[in-house]
Amino acid sequence: MHTDHPALRRRRFAQGSLALLASPWLAPAQAQTATAGCPALLAHQFPRLQDEKPQDLCQYAGKVLLVVNTASYCGFTPQYEGLEALYAKYEKQGLVILGFPSNDFGQQEPGGAKQIAELCFNTYGVKFPMFSKTVVRGSGRHPFYAQLAQATGSTPQWNFHKYLVARDGKTVTSFASQVEPGSATLAGAVEAALKARS
Repeated sequence: MHTDHPALRRRRFAQGSLALLASPWLAPAQAQTATAGCPALLAHQFPRLQDEKPQDLCQYAGKVLLVVNTASYCGFTPQYEGLEALYAKYEKQGLVILGFPSNDFGQQEPGGAKQIAELCFNTYGVKFPMFSKTVVRGSGRHPFYAQLAQATGSTPQWNFHKYLVARDGKTVTSFASQVEPGSATLAGAVEAALKARS
């Protein structure tokens, strides 16, 4: 018995289209734009460093974010300690530090995820979220970093460049690598951002 009726074909096509829309392979930025309350800046997805599990940055909407491009073999690598101290001090007030290992400067992040994770978590005791290696400059940079650069007019010039993103997900301030996590400049900016409401 022939059952391939045009109405059945249309129904199957519609179901397939819905399945495609729900597919995890949908481009992260496209998938996230429909999320209510998520600023466009955070409409991205990154693999988590330790297990490559996809993480939506939208989960941090409403938080104050300090976005840092990191490296394991850099003169600024000890800043991990200061970043972790900053995170421990202000986490309960709404600060989240997001670390993005990058091999863009001086080839100072050559290892894979396992080696990077070992240094971050075992050597420096990092507890803030870390993501997989990311390109943060040049034509091939990740769109998230392109948006941060556009918002501030400043691109990372070396490892441990910092972007402070306000609770509104739109106001972004840039800090050069030389600005230590424990400096009065950065701590003051973090405190002011935490006190401000989105």
